[in-house]
Amino acid sequence: MKNKPFALILGLALSACAPALDWREVRPAGADLLALFPCKPEVESRQQPAAMGLAVCQAAGASFSVSWTEVAEPAQVGPALAQMREALATKLQARARPGEALQVPGMTPQLQAQQQALEGGTQPARVAVFARGLRVYQATLLGATADPAAWETFVTGLRLAS
Repeated sequence: MKNKPFALILGLALSACAPALDWREVRPAGADLLALFPCKPEVESRQQPAAMGLAVCQAAGASFSVSWTEVAEPAQVGPALAQMREALATKLQARARPGEALQVPGMTPQLQAQQQALEGGTQPARVAVFARGLRVYQATLLGATADPAAWETFVTGLRLAS
């Protein structure tokens, strides 16, 4: 009985340390991608007018997503990556901080493959764009606090299927 208060305090302390983000590997259907998500994502896709897919989940007050589509010509890949980043910044009415180089295992090297923070808009965000062949991808973290550690785990957990 002497240890009961100690056990109660220990139990409360351990439950407070429970992670808000429950990381798991996910292979969204049709994406040819392995991603590390902090929650179970819902995956949606459409074939018309253009084939597109989206995997998204909400955790710890933030939205984590990966979207993908294909472009028709190799020359469209770089401009598509730049447009994806710019479109998100415009939608969020945000300023894009300078981009940082991005390497995703299995990606096709592209100068426009970058990650960057978006700030000053409707909500903080982080975005990364990359490609493999004609398929272009966008990973996004949106939320009241775009947690740098969560972003790092999310973006470094991306791998293209070989």
